[in-house]
Amino acid sequence: MNVCSSWNAESYKYTCTAIAVQNIVNEVLEPQGLAGLMNLVVGRGSVVGEKLLHDRRIPLISATGSCRMGYRVGEVVGKRLGRCILELGGNNGIIVAEDADIEMATRAILFGAVGTAGQRCTSTRRILVQESIADDLFGRLIRAYEQIRIGDPLDPNTVMGPLVDTGAVDDMQAALVAVKEQGGEILYGGEPLEGDAYPGGCYVKPCLVKARGDMQIVQDETFAPVLYLIPVGDVEEAIEVHNDVPQGLSSAIFTTNLLSAETFLSHRGSDCGIANVNIGTSGAEIGGAFGGEKETGGGREAGSDSWKAYMRRQTCTINWSKDLPLAQGIQFG
Repeated sequence: MNVCSSWNAESYKYTCTAIAVQNIVNEVLEPQGLAGLMNLVVGRGSVVGEKLLHDRRIPLISATGSCRMGYRVGEVVGKRLGRCILELGGNNGIIVAEDADIEMATRAILFGAVGTAGQRCTSTRRILVQESIADDLFGRLIRAYEQIRIGDPLDPNTVMGPLVDTGAVDDMQAALVAVKEQGGEILYGGEPLEGDAYPGGCYVKPCLVKARGDMQIVQDETFAPVLYLIPVGDVEEAIEVHNDVPQGLSSAIFTTNLLSAETFLSHRGSDCGIANVNIGTSGAEIGGAFGGEKETGGGREAGSDSWKAYMRRQTCTINWSKDLPLAQGIQFG
C-alpha cells in the first residue's frame, strides 16, 4: 500500500518518483507477458488507503508509516481476518560501552543520526553511553556536528539536506521545547536555517540533547535530526533503558567485550527486530529480515523467509491409488 496522507510539493515529488519506478517495472514485465502484475495507486490515505484496507480481495496489507496509521491498519484488516506486515515507528538506540572503540562509535552515530537528516526509520535517535566515557563521546560528537555541511542534497559536498516540509520543522521545534520543559539540555544545534544560503528547502541544524531515558519526549519518535545522549552506569542498565521505549526496530552496541555483545544479542538483550554489534542502526543488511517488534508493528520484509508472508499456505494430499479404505465397517455396494 503506497498512499500519501497529505498533499504538498514534497508529496508530488514522491508521486513522480513512484510513477517513474512503476514505468521501469512495466518495461521489464510487459515483454514477459506480465503486464499488470504490479500496479501503483496514488491518493489520500482516507480515500485510497481505506478502500484497500476494507477490500476482502486483498489478503495481505504491507504498510509503512506512523504508529497511529498502524493501529488503524491493524484494526480494519484484522476485523476481516486479513494479514498485515507493519513497519511503523523507530526509536533506535546505540549502546556505547566504556570498552568500545570510541572513534568507530562516533562515526556510526554521526552517520545514523544525521544521514537523510534523521528522516529514516532506522535513524539513530538515542545513545546510551557509560558515564566513564560520556564526556569524551559528547565532546567528539559536538566537534563532528560543527563540521556538518548543510545544504542542497544534490551538491556532493553536502552532508545533510533539508527536512521534508515545514511541518517536520515545526515538529522538531516542538520537541526541543519539550526537551527544555522536561529537564533536558540542548548541547548543540536545533535551530532552523534560513536565508540565501538555504533556498527552496526546510533546513535545520542537527541537534544534540543531553537527556534521561524516562523523559516523555525521549519515549516518542521525532522524525528529525535530534539525538538524545543518555549517560548510564553499566551495560545492564544501558540495555534496560534501551528497551524501555514503545518502539523496537533497530539497535546496536559498541563494545570489545564478548560477554557484553552476546548479552545484547541474547533473549535478555535488545528487544528490537534488528540488533547489531560495532555497526550502527541506520540501514540494514540487504539479505536479512527487516522489521521490528512492539509498536514498530511486527512482520518482516526481505530475508530468506519473508516471501512466505506473501504466499498462501496450502496443504495438499493426493491419493494415487484406486482404493479408499474406511475403518467404520460400513459396506458400500
